[in-house]
Amino acid sequence: MANAYALVEPTLPVWDLKQRAELEAAGWIPGAILLTDAPVPDEPQQPAAEPLQVEQPKPEEIAGDLKPSTDIAEKFLPAYFAERPKTFLIDPQGLLSPADYRDRLSFLNYHASDSSIDLFVYVMGGEQDIPSEVREEEMIERFFSAGRPAVVVYYYLGAPQRSVVYLSPSITDSVSAAEQHRALESSVMQAFEKIRHPEQLEKFLVQMSIRIYWMERMLAGDSASVAAAPSARVAAVRKAAAPSAKLLWLQELARKCAFPAALAGGGVLAVFAFGFWRRLSVRYRFPDFEVEPRLGGAHAAGVGAVISFASAAVPPASQRDQVPDYLRRA
Repeated sequence: MANAYALVEPTLPVWDLKQRAELEAAGWIPGAILLTDAPVPDEPQQPAAEPLQVEQPKPEEIAGDLKPSTDIAEKFLPAYFAERPKTFLIDPQGLLSPADYRDRLSFLNYHASDSSIDLFVYVMGGEQDIPSEVREEEMIERFFSAGRPAVVVYYYLGAPQRSVVYLSPSITDSVSAAEQHRALESSVMQAFEKIRHPEQLEKFLVQMSIRIYWMERMLAGDSASVAAAPSARVAAVRKAAAPSAKLLWLQELARKCAFPAALAGGGVLAVFAFGFWRRLSVRYRFPDFEVEPRLGGAHAAGVGAVISFASAAVPPASQRDQVPDYLRRA
C-alpha cells in the first residue's frame, strides 16, 4: 500500500485573551491604524514636505522649434549669394572632396570653352534649405543679367531630385519652360544611374551640358537642327567626361587578357585537382613475409612481429630484404 504524505501547515498565532481584553478596554480597535489617518503611536513626526519649485518655461522657449534648423549656415551665405561667382562650381562648405571638386570644375571649364552658354553649379547639402530671406530669382537677375548667357543650377548633393534650374534673363524668353523642365528631368534621371554622390553630380552635369546644346540651337532659331540629334556635340561632351586614354588602354588590355588568364588558371586548377584525386585513390600492397621462429616457437606470448621497410621512397612490394635490429624485425 502506497504511503500518503500531507503538508502540515504551521498554526497561526493566537491572542492572549486577557491581554486583548485589556487593550480593548483602553480603546484599541483591531486594524484601526490601517483604517484611519490617526498618527501611529510612538512614531516620530516628520516635517511636511515643501512643494517643489520648478521654473516655468519662457514664452520664447514655448514658441521656439526644438528641431535643428536645416538652413544653410549664415557664415556660408556670403560665399553663395553675395556676388556673381568667379568659378563655375560653388562649394564653400567643402561638400566635395578636393579631387572630385577639381574633376567637376575641369568639366565645367571645358563646357564653357565649347559652348556659348555658361553653366554655374551651386553645391548644397542634400537635406539643406536656402534661408527664406534669400530671393533666388532676384539674385539671378542681379548677377547674371550682364555678360554671357548662363544656366544656373542649385544642386543638392545626394538628392538630385531637389535640384533647381534658373536661366539668365537674356535667354529666358527663347527657351520654353517645357524645355527647362525636360533638361532638368533628364539630368536627374542620369544622375540616379550612379550611387556615389560625386558620380551622380558628374552624370548630372554631362546630361545638362548636352541639354544646353539644344538651348543654343533655340537661341539661333534653327528649329531643323533642334529636331536632329546633336551627335557631334554629344560625342564631344561625353569625351570630355570620359576616362583618360591610359585608363582605357588598361581596360582594353585587361579585356583581351581575361580569357587566356582564365584558361591558364583553369588548367592549373585541373592539374592540382587531378593530383589530389590520385593521392586519395592510391592503394598500397604489402608483401607477405615468413617470420623466423623465436626461441624455437612460431611465436611467443606477448611478443609481436614487426615488419619494417628500409626506405620510405620505395614501394613496400619491392622491398623484401630484412632489416635486423634488436627485435629482429623482418
